[in-house]
This record gives sequence, C-alpha cells and structure tokens, in this order.
Amino acid sequence: MGEVRTSRRERLRAETAREIKTIALELMAKGGPDAISLRAIAREMGMTAGAIYGYYPTRDDLITTLISDVYTSLLDTVERARDAVPADDPGGRILAWGRALRRWSLDNPEGFRLVYGDPVPGYRPPDGGAAADAGLRACAGLTGLVAAAWPSMGAPPDEFTWADFGPELVRHMHEEFPGLPPAVLALSLRTWGRMHGLISLEVYGHLGPQVTDVEKLYESELRHLVRSLGW
Repeated sequence: MGEVRTSRRERLRAETAREIKTIALELMAKGGPDAISLRAIAREMGMTAGAIYGYYPTRDDLITTLISDVYTSLLDTVERARDAVPADDPGGRILAWGRALRRWSLDNPEGFRLVYGDPVPGYRPPDGGAAADAGLRACAGLTGLVAAAWPSMGAPPDEFTWADFGPELVRHMHEEFPGLPPAVLALSLRTWGRMHGLISLEVYGHLGPQVTDVEKLYESELRHLVRSLGW
C-alpha cells in the first residue's frame, strides 16, 4: 500500500494545536493553573478567541487533552526505562522506573504540576476517556512490578479487601491481574507514594534549602524501597 500523506492544512492544524498546548503550559508555569484560558492563549498567539475555539471548544477540553498528553509522555518514559531492564531483575526494573519518573518530572515540571499538583480551578474532568485510561495504565504498570515481589515477601497478611479501592480501579486490576490479592494493590500505591513524595518536594523547591544532593537522597529512598520488597 502507498504511504498515507497528510495534507498541508492538516499539518498546519496539528502544529497549531501543539503550539496551543505549549503556551498553555507556559502560562501555567508563570501564573499557576488559573492562568490557563483560551483567551489568554489566543492573545499570545495573535489569534482571535473564535479561531482558537475551533481547536478546543472549551478550556476543559484543552485541559483534558493536556493531561492525557502529559500522562502519556510520562508513562512512555517510565515504561521504556523499565523494559530496558531484564524481566528477571524485578528490583532493577523498579529502580529504573523510579529514576525515570524523577528525571521526567524534573524535565517537565509544568506537566508534573498539572497531573500531580495544582488543581485547575473550575476544571471538571470527563468520565472515562484517555486521561482516565492513562491513570489506570500508570497504576497497572507499577502494580505489575510490585506483584513480582509478592512471592519473595512471604505473603504478608492481607489486611485489605477490594472494597477499599475505587470500583473502576478494581475492575481494571481484575482484568490485568486475575487472582491478584488486594494487598498487592495497596502496596503498589504505597510504593508510588514513596517515589512521588520526594519528587514532589523537589519539583516544588522544598528540598533545596535542606539537601545539597537531592539525587543521592532519592536514590537512597529507592534502594531502601527495593530492599523492603524483598530484593
């Protein structure tokens, strides 16, 4: 079959859509999440407000697209790092995931703040959709790594039931990991919390005055985490 070529008009539209998203994140970096507005973006780009509505009918549509894009970029990064380590080295795969998570977050602080930090005032996320799917994908990826550690932990007492978690997450876990104990999901969420906590403090500038080598501190936390999982 011949190569499918996009038209010049389609390429220009895609480029404009990317520019809109880039400027939205720049506005957020300067003025916080409340600074994201279609009219402000239109002014920055020299467009009319009516023209920009042809790309994103509402600000919430733009925010949802941004969250989905940011999540996808993050997950592609951490999964690529994980998959570069052999499957028979689960501890190494968790270290790779955690290191890639921190590096991506420092390289993309506005994206990190958008999905993990400052709520956008008035934003109402849609039910389901790509952004929600990305969140489930992130949880499943880390749960798979933690599930590999479960046998080596001597199967600690299961203090959780599936009723402790949201129904959509439970449904997704049952599909991805049939027979998974709910305690494994709880452990994966705690694992994510340990990674996320120091990264969040660093992204928001709260560790600079106290720590001269944040990377060393984070690496120590990752290695302690891996040892606590029995590796």
